[in-house]
This record gives sequence, structure tokens and C-alpha cells, in this order.
Amino acid sequence: MKKNCMIKFHSFLLINVLLFSFTCINVVGKCVSITSNGFTLVVEGFDWGPAVNKVIVELDAPSASVDFRNFMVSVERSHSCVEIPATQAKGERTVVYAYPSDDKGNRVKEGTFVTLVLAVSPNLPLGSPFQYSQKADCRGNQWVEYKMTITETKSNKVWNKQKNKLMPLVDEFDLSGKFNYGEGKSLTFASFTPKNKNTKSPLIIWLHGGGEGGTDPTIPLLANKAANYASKEMQAYFGGAYVLSPQCPGAWMHNKEGKTSHGEVDDAYNKGLMMLIKDFVKNHPNIDAKRIYVGGCSNGGYMSLKLILNEPSYFAAGYISALAYQSQYITDQQINSIKNVPIWFIHSKDDGTTLPDNTVVPVYKRLKAVGAKNVHFSFYDHVTDLSGFYGGENYYYTGHWSWIYSHVNHAKTEFDGSPVKINGKSISIMEWMAVQAKK
Repeated sequence: MKKNCMIKFHSFLLINVLLFSFTCINVVGKCVSITSNGFTLVVEGFDWGPAVNKVIVELDAPSASVDFRNFMVSVERSHSCVEIPATQAKGERTVVYAYPSDDKGNRVKEGTFVTLVLAVSPNLPLGSPFQYSQKADCRGNQWVEYKMTITETKSNKVWNKQKNKLMPLVDEFDLSGKFNYGEGKSLTFASFTPKNKNTKSPLIIWLHGGGEGGTDPTIPLLANKAANYASKEMQAYFGGAYVLSPQCPGAWMHNKEGKTSHGEVDDAYNKGLMMLIKDFVKNHPNIDAKRIYVGGCSNGGYMSLKLILNEPSYFAAGYISALAYQSQYITDQQINSIKNVPIWFIHSKDDGTTLPDNTVVPVYKRLKAVGAKNVHFSFYDHVTDLSGFYGGENYYYTGHWSWIYSHVNHAKTEFDGSPVKINGKSISIMEWMAVQAKK
């Protein structure tokens, strides 16, 4: 009796092991038994937001050449709170290239890993690991569960388990920052330390928009491409710079009741945020206190100007896009108090969210009227495709997305369209900001 029980038990165990190890999926009309192989997801920030633009899989043997046409990639996107339209929930991704690589996606002559390059675009929601939500329980940009099935059609080998995720630039940030500024009150933040740790370096502060609140600092870094301030190109302008990206639990413009203020009443976060900034500077003695720059978009543009209004002598410059602070709530005395603070505004004329005639246009004109000499304003007709891949000047992003011109250092013009110049030389916004310093 005991022997029969043991035989049945071992048979049951074997069947379950086999069921666990093998799966039957449909590949080009055929049911194929596969083992579960792992893959590495690669997520990068683009002008319009984040995208899964690569996936890395491991081969059974080293290879010196790979044919991208032998791979199929399907995806499923889901979230327990966010509603995802059916057309954006699952489908096929286009593989545009493949190459032998190491496990980090670096190209090699021969390797046991293959990196598949996937097509991405502003109009390809299947490529995004984020989904924006208006629901109260999960408002803003949220990471989705991003399931992939990669199939090599020649061998029918399948990879369908994520074992790692790489986020170029974002992975260079310390994402563990948390600052407590009161009982039950805290702000999370991401920070980047330049390579030249033994010399004084400026600090670039970026404040996110209204859709990037929460407690996951990767969201502000990817949703608005803010991680780009740590790129080699951006860092070169400053000779290396610290980057600080604070994150509030909700929105910077929320008052203590959680309602949006455009400046008519005090918000709930500016004092705690300023405490965070000063604490960060104190704990990083290699920061050059004469070269602290603050900027942000929309909600973050509001908060950037708020901090400058509160402490105009603290910051060396401001760089503000899609300003949400309404001019009517800024007094003449406040305008006069910041006329000597270097500020560069960026906005689009077709911004339907932060209307320029209520915000940036009157603020800029009031500053110029009281004698502000180092205030600039790049005012675009539309926010367009700077890459040229999707139509160039003929492709229009949402007019609110003017921060794109900041993150890629594109802004170069004054309010009247003429170039911004220093000592007769035309310059970009980052070139300008890098030379600003408190006297």
C-alpha cells in the first residue's frame, strides 16, 4: 500500500514539474512546447516619454551574427488600477535590428546574448511601460506590468520571463532619497553625482509636472526625460553637475486641502521642498552654492518660480517651461524682487493647459518692464518633432509639452525670435545657464 502511494506521489510530482517547466504557446499557427527563458527589458526616456526600445535575450551558444527577421515580439500591458484601452493592452512589437551583445546590451563581435532593437514612436502606446490615469487611487503616470514573449521562429525558442530591467541614465541616479520635513510629511527624490567629485560642481534641480507625483523617483526621470541632465552632452556644458529631482506625493500646486492653486493661496509643499534642497546642499559639500539652478515644467514650473519668489538670493538661475503660475497672483513687489534673477522661460503658443496669456507672457513682460536684463523667453508656435523621425516641423506634439526644448537644449531664441547672445555669440539655454553664478 505504501509503495503504491509513493509511486503515485512521484508520478504526480513529475507531472507537475513538467507542467511547470513547459508551456504550450501558439507560434505562427503551431502549438509549441517551450521552456521559460529569461529576458532583460531596456527602458529609455524619449522626448514624448519612456519606451521599451530594446530587449536582451540569451542564446544557447555564442554567435557572431544575428538576423532580426528571425524574431517575433508580442507584449501585454496591464495594471491593477489603471484602465488600459484594448488597443493598447496587447499586440506585436516591430523588431528593426538585432546584434550580438553582452548581458547589458553592449555590442560585441561574438556573444551569447542578442539585443533586439524595437521600433518606438510618440504614437505607439504598446511601446510604453507607463500609462497615464485620471483615477483618484492611481492618478498620474504609472508603471504597468509589461509582459513580453520573444520567439526565435527558426528554433521556436521562446523567452517570456523578465529577469532584469535596464534604464540607461536613470540607473546612474541614486533613487533611494527620502526627506522627512515634518510629522508624516516626506518627499522622495533622485540624485546624480558627477564624476569629478573632488571639485566644486553646480547643482541642477528639476521639478516634475502634475502627472509625475508619487513615491517612485524613476517616474519624473523618465516621463519628462529629466534623466537627460545626467547625459554626457548636458554634463559637458557644466564641467560636471549634480542633478536633484525631488518628487512630491501629489502635485506641487496642491494646497493643504489637496486642491490646485495657481498662486492665489499657498501650496502645501514649497517650504518642505526648500528644506530638502538646503539639506541636500549641506550634505554634498562639493556643490558650488553660487551655482544652484532650479527649473521645472507646468506644476514644476509653478514651483520653480515659487521658490525663486520666496528666496530670490538663493538661486543662480531658473529655467522654466510651461509655467503654471498665473501672473494675476504675483504682486508688483514680488516681480521687482526677482528682476535680477536670471530666468529663461520656455512655452508654446498653443498650450491649452497653462495658457500663456495668463501665465508666462504677462510675467515676462512685467519683469522686462521693471528692468530685468537677464530674462529670456523662447516662445514657440508649436512643440514639434526635433528628431525629424516623425515629421520634423510638421509633427505637432501637445502644445503643453514645451519642456522638450529644455531637456534637449534646443531653446535658443528671445521672445521676438532673435537669438539669445552672450558677448555677441548665439547660445543655447544650457550654455547660458552654465555661466550663471551669484556674485
